[in-house]
Amino acid sequence: MPLSPAASTVADVCTVVERLWPIAGAEGWDAPGLLSGSPGAAVTSLHLAVDAVPDIADEAVAAGADLLLVHHPLLLRGVTSVAEDHYKGVVIARLIRGGCALIAAHTNADIVETGTSAVLAEHLGLVDALPITVGPTSSRGLGRVGRLPEPTTLGRLARQLAEILPATASGIRVAGDYDRLIETVALCSGAGDSLLAEAAVLAADVYITSDLRHHPASESRENAKVGAGPALIDVSHWASEWLWLDVAAKELRAALPGVAVTVSDLRTDPWDFTIVQ
Repeated sequence: MPLSPAASTVADVCTVVERLWPIAGAEGWDAPGLLSGSPGAAVTSLHLAVDAVPDIADEAVAAGADLLLVHHPLLLRGVTSVAEDHYKGVVIARLIRGGCALIAAHTNADIVETGTSAVLAEHLGLVDALPITVGPTSSRGLGRVGRLPEPTTLGRLARQLAEILPATASGIRVAGDYDRLIETVALCSGAGDSLLAEAAVLAADVYITSDLRHHPASESRENAKVGAGPALIDVSHWASEWLWLDVAAKELRAALPGVAVTVSDLRTDPWDFTIVQ
């Protein structure tokens, strides 16, 4: 049930966030939730982004947002200082000075039915998509695997992803034959090499994810050559999760009718340009 449009506070937003993306579903190493701000502070405007970086903090404050909700937790790893000689301190200080609270919804937002991987699967039109690893329920878990509406080639699928995802310097990297026939797709928005050995991934025609490192990617590619395994498509981490923001915004607007919800289109992918050899 939507909250009263006249009574939204940071605590109210936290309640909605917990309902949409329960923290119990987060990975044990994760650190989502309220990161800074008073639970009792009023919220009339909420800004969404993937990363809490200084440019995003400035954008949120300039937009008059009372709360910044990001996907990646700013304080995921332990810090001993939030001095402003480090970007994390800069972000916290700018948000506090601007009266803007900070909340993160990370792996708890990855696993739900409308989470990051589910959104990417929907953009590709996957049929009968299910989690790669099952979470609290059969419909919740990390990643998604499903069938394309019609078979395509690996090259055409990569080009389709280039049209779906916002442009980044790193583009779309592919391991596999351009004309390989693709029907079953496994994917994980964000860094997903931890799922390379999952049965659903090994049985798929292609695995789409981000941040694939040399050794895991090489091992997967070579195993596929001598046995069976998926082609690989490596996309921008930021881009693969940015798609989720619009869906999250719609859910927040429905639950918080008195709160203006905006989505950042600032690119926080860390790479600026690529030299193609």
